Amino acid sequence: MRPGVARPWYWPSKQVWWQMILLFPWFIPLVTYLLLGPHYLSDWSTFVGATGLNATLGFFCQWILDQVTKRITDQYPSLKQTATRLILLLVAFMSISLLIILSALWFYTQFHLFAYVYQPGVVRHILLFNVVVNLISVAAYESIYSLTKWRENMLEKEQLKKVNLQSQYESLKNQVNPHFLFNTLNSLSSLIADEPERAEEFVNEMAKVYRYLLQTNRGVETNSTSLPTTDVSATGDGELTLLGTELTFIHSYFHLLKTRYGQGIQLAIAVNESDQIRLLPPLSLQMLIENAVKHNVIHVSKPLTIEIKSTPDGQLLVRNNLQRKPTRRVLSNQIGLSNIQARYRLLAQHYTMPLEIRIDETDGYFTVILPLLNTIRL
Repeated sequence: MRPGVARPWYWPSKQVWWQMILLFPWFIPLVTYLLLGPHYLSDWSTFVGATGLNATLGFFCQWILDQVTKRITDQYPSLKQTATRLILLLVAFMSISLLIILSALWFYTQFHLFAYVYQPGVVRHILLFNVVVNLISVAAYESIYSLTKWRENMLEKEQLKKVNLQSQYESLKNQVNPHFLFNTLNSLSSLIADEPERAEEFVNEMAKVYRYLLQTNRGVETNSTSLPTTDVSATGDGELTLLGTELTFIHSYFHLLKTRYGQGIQLAIAVNESDQIRLLPPLSLQMLIENAVKHNVIHVSKPLTIEIKSTPDGQLLVRNNLQRKPTRRVLSNQIGLSNIQARYRLLAQHYTMPLEIRIDETDGYFTVILPLLNTIRL
């Protein structure tokens, strides 16, 4: 096969070719000798013919096992499914190889191929030998597969962690950059002289926002009752937070936006009480709101409306009406969405279910649907 060209379904895998190279040179002659006895080595035509026939049957058997192995592995690919995969492989290898051996023995007996004479003791030895070879083959395959899968998972996990940490850093940096601070402090300055009570409330909400951002990016939990807490789950890396906690933070974050944009921005939250104790990656909602603010026109005459609500199937829908800013004025590195996607891919390694966010842009709305996870120890 040429590099870069997809292998057809019927084409044997590398494993089959390696098995033929490493196994056939000694396995096929040994089995054939057990089958035919000394006559196998004393007559060159018998040696060539029986070796060729048994090698063909062996290749056919290996090809069938390869196809079955691929299907079993595709259906049970996870390391958590090793026991199921191993049992199915053993059953498949034992039953298929036994069927082919018995069929071959029937042909040998029926047509007296190469002067074959049926000997029960020899057949038992061949069948026992087949069981041993199958056990070794399945153990070798599963060992190589599991080791390869473990390395792939570790590499992917490290890559996703790197993306996750980089994205969290960028998210935090966006909140403390001069532009954001200028807008926030400018809003505060306008309140101090005219509305000191609102200014004090603004400072309190601003403190909650920054406290939560710092806690989340450091992966630190707090028991403070006056500030939102991260309520990190048992994944060990600060990867999840309660939806209720995230919504408390969003109220504080939106307070800053509302002070700045006034009636130009609206937020509607309709989340089931039962969903608020479920989990999602921290700062997911903030990133989606930030993206909406960054890419859409915000004006009193054209308010940007952001909705956060539960879906009938227990997920979280976040959407905003589309009123795009001119493309030339908005540069995006897609940190928000790529960060959320990376976090869910990382979390999917702890769960047997797929964890994919859905993104849709139709009917004048930009919609993101986030999976919500149960509050269980993983």
